[in-house]
Amino acid sequence: MKARLPEGMGKGPGNMNAMLRQAQKMQEDMAALQEELNAREYDIAAGGGVCRIKIDGTKKIKSIELDPEIVDADDIETLQDILVAGVNEAITKVEQTNSEEMEKITGSIPGIPGLF
Repeated sequence: MKARLPEGMGKGPGNMNAMLRQAQKMQEDMAALQEELNAREYDIAAGGGVCRIKIDGTKKIKSIELDPEIVDADDIETLQDILVAGVNEAITKVEQTNSEEMEKITGSIPGIPGLF
């Protein structure tokens, strides 16, 4: 029985070179995009806007601003909950944006270890 290769596969060294060039271009595009994503800043509001968190694309918190009305010495738990929720939302936003942007380049290629 003869194995069937996908269309365009196995048709000489020229095709392999084209695939390698395409993979190299994708890798270069991904590296450029990753650099751009790392430089982005996000402004996340939590607790109905009483907490604002600035985070960059590398998931480093740049600043946290609190509305003075949320600071209550008798209710530290609420403040802590809002901060945790805000930081978690900020990290999720960065990860989701990075994933969506990378998917535009990689298309339907599943996550390949070491690719990005």
